[in-house]
Amino acid sequence: MFENLTDRLSRTLQNLRGQGRITEDNVKDTLREIRMALLEADVALPVVRAFVEQVKDKALGEEVTKSLTPGQVLVKIVNDELVKVMGEANEGLDLAAQPPAVIMMAGLQGSGKTTSVGKLARFLKEREKKKVMVVSCDVYRPAAIDQLQTVAAEVGAEFFPSRGDQQPVDIARAALSQAKKSFADVLIVDTAGRLHVDADMMAEIKALHTAIDPVETLFVVDAMTGQDAANTAKAFDEALPLTGVILTKTDGDARGGAALSIRHITGKPIKFLGVGEKSTALEPFHPDRVASRILGMGDVLSLVEEVGRKVDQKEAEKLAKKVMKGQGFTLQDFKDQIEQMNKLGGMGALMDKLPGMGQVPDAVKAQAGDKEMGKLIAIINSMTPQERAFPAVIKGSRKRRIAQGSGTQVQDVNKLLKQFTQMQKMMKKMKGGGMAKMLRGLKGRMGPGGGMPPGGMPPGGFPF
Repeated sequence: MFENLTDRLSRTLQNLRGQGRITEDNVKDTLREIRMALLEADVALPVVRAFVEQVKDKALGEEVTKSLTPGQVLVKIVNDELVKVMGEANEGLDLAAQPPAVIMMAGLQGSGKTTSVGKLARFLKEREKKKVMVVSCDVYRPAAIDQLQTVAAEVGAEFFPSRGDQQPVDIARAALSQAKKSFADVLIVDTAGRLHVDADMMAEIKALHTAIDPVETLFVVDAMTGQDAANTAKAFDEALPLTGVILTKTDGDARGGAALSIRHITGKPIKFLGVGEKSTALEPFHPDRVASRILGMGDVLSLVEEVGRKVDQKEAEKLAKKVMKGQGFTLQDFKDQIEQMNKLGGMGALMDKLPGMGQVPDAVKAQAGDKEMGKLIAIINSMTPQERAFPAVIKGSRKRRIAQGSGTQVQDVNKLLKQFTQMQKMMKKMKGGGMAKMLRGLKGRMGPGGGMPPGGMPPGGFPF
């Protein structure tokens, strides 16, 4: 998400960083670039106008013109305005109600409502330790109820059954009654979607809202519809008292116009981002962290939280002890590391959160992409336990067998073995007190005339 915007803004602000002082002329040029970048990202025009005006007012203020580093101050102004446009801080769900707290999900057909119900149920169950029940009031789409039942089973939420011949209001009331009896903390109600906003749909959803009086009414919208997402959210908000928005399919949206437009147009906060197809792919929306990502400064906080939650700490410690004792780093260890990375959403999601990734060439990113990671795992899976422990035995005929078994080429096997050897050398340097030595070496390579290109990638790309 935001790849195009990040690329454009990073280049623009980089040019400004080199300026000794800020003048009306170079601010004007920078603002023109920012305006173009936002419009290309499909940000709504009123939002672009307000944003550029705010940045201009602050950029020509005393604080900037008297600063010793005007370029950096302007970057901070752009960052602060991005945060303000998206809503200052993360607004969580307000579940401080007599259980069960009712969450109602609304949105157009195909926006990812049912999948988001499952993701939200899992989020509440795992992170908030809530007992969650889900129910579908979508009586028009025959597969909707079955789909929610499957999703509920996958995430471990209680499912309240409903049928296509029932009235949505009756289903919701019965589910609420059952949720009270089974002492559920939260009841999530999935509603019917339509292909467009229509009077019948709005009348039905209003009746549902009145019947169950939810504490949270979340509007689910597809990020790839850009500024249309904000306009649809506004239409829903006029009919329903929305409390927030879930922006889905953000992993497929390179522009990010919806994220930057929704708060300004509807006045409602984005509470969550859907960042993939898996049931774990739901992130709380933090405007400050997203602004940092847009400006190519990464999102280390989210990354640290994710590592703490998803990485198997015992496995990581086991590997660290093994390396410190000088025991060999094997291909099996290598595969385990790649799989740990996949738990963090894959290499793509990881790189998205690291600072300075905007300067890394696309070819290097592709080399560490999720497809490449999958290929590495397939190659290692085609090896025998002996080959994984002693890669030196892998010669001609073995390479051909491994390539055939993993659906790859012999040169792919060669490439993996070369990358593994590089990583093994690195691990050897970490033995005993070698870690500090290795870091000093890296520091030397990163200095003037060193071998590190912009963005901090070692020559030949990643060590994996």
